[in-house]
Amino acid sequence: MTERLLPPREVCKRLGISFITLKRWIYSGKIRAVKTPTGRWMIPESEVERIICGKAEAREVRAVIYARVSSSDQKKDLERQVQYLTQYCSAKGYKVVDVLSDVASGLKINRRGLLKLFNYVVNKQIDEIVVTYKDRLTRFGFEYLEYFFRQYGVRIEVIYGEEPKDAYQELVEDLLTIVTSFAGKLYGMRSHKKKRLVLGFKKLLEEVEKND
Repeated sequence: MTERLLPPREVCKRLGISFITLKRWIYSGKIRAVKTPTGRWMIPESEVERIICGKAEAREVRAVIYARVSSSDQKKDLERQVQYLTQYCSAKGYKVVDVLSDVASGLKINRRGLLKLFNYVVNKQIDEIVVTYKDRLTRFGFEYLEYFFRQYGVRIEVIYGEEPKDAYQELVEDLLTIVTSFAGKLYGMRSHKKKRLVLGFKKLLEEVEKND
């Protein structure tokens, strides 16, 4: 027998909550919901009854730990990230499905660990992605990733808000990568103009660092 699915308006009325609260419950996993082919959320009636009767039990949260550093000489930092995130998930009671890591720039999109993370998300095998800082996932466009993952009911949990001061060198390297890429497209990868532009930008960064 197919379980009856209730529209959000009826669920809000039965539970005495607002639509915003219901959405928050859906995204956090407090209430199970089904997304229709048209993109509309529907809630199984048994879920509503479960909450009304006060029989809700703590739902197991399936988490993936993701850590990243930009170069191989930062592997100790990578180990520290994994160790801390593992302890964090244990303290929160999360079930760690996998520990993924990459040694690559945050600008690189074909990272092995990141691609595996996408597979977990689209196959709906996890509920949480746990990282130390936003830039561990991506240097730019974090909000796009966050929105995309949320469509599959997956939340990104960022432990720290701001980057550590020792992240300066990695930021400089990523910035140089961007300048090199744009210069190559503008003048050609083997062009002398491209080489002069990149060299000039490096010198500018050195001057800024000296005068800081």
